[in-house]
Amino acid sequence: MLLGYGKMGKAIENIALAEGHTITHRITAESRHELTSYQLGDADVAIEFTNPESAVSNLEFCLQNHLPVVCGTTGWLQHWEYITRRFQEEKGALFYASNYSIGVHIFFEINRLLARWTSMQSSYVPAITEIHHTEKKDAPSGTALTLAEGVLSAYSHLRGWQLAPPTSQAYLPITAVRQAAVPGTHVVSYSSAIDTIEIKHTAHSREGFARGALQAAIWLQGKQGIFGMQDMLRF
Repeated sequence: MLLGYGKMGKAIENIALAEGHTITHRITAESRHELTSYQLGDADVAIEFTNPESAVSNLEFCLQNHLPVVCGTTGWLQHWEYITRRFQEEKGALFYASNYSIGVHIFFEINRLLARWTSMQSSYVPAITEIHHTEKKDAPSGTALTLAEGVLSAYSHLRGWQLAPPTSQAYLPITAVRQAAVPGTHVVSYSSAIDTIEIKHTAHSREGFARGALQAAIWLQGKQGIFGMQDMLRF
């Protein structure tokens, strides 16, 4: 089942069908009424890519129908504690990632290591820039926030992050740029008076995200609990 049938949903569908899987439902805002006819067992797993306003109700639907769900929607994590508690209580299966690209998760690991090393030197100041297509509704991106977590875990003197320009140097600045036809670019820099260390990930298309989400959906079947890419990739 595809909850959300935008560009990501269609990219996932193309790969899934090519690999011999079946799409049982293609749910959009206009066809949401079709969920009323859902019968237990109609689908093995749901893949949810919608918007922050719809994500929580979609996850609730999956939980109520004992349907494992892979969620890629960002911007709703203020409800994370509530949703994860509900899935744990009801023994559901939820797989969440802010980004489903395998390459991005390698990038996350490199960033955590680089943040740890540079934080040992007092001269480096970290910053994050993310560039996405103009249709992306949340800013900063969930991927940028995960990168920020990696930085903040090492730079303990920082109070948190803020969209650039920050109100003080006590915050990690995140610059969010929106441009047409950009699948996603993320840059993390560590700058000092004498040099800058910079790492960058550039997505060339949505295929990497779609393949990662489909891989997660296959991996999630038969499991109970809350999972993420680190569980599947076993970093």
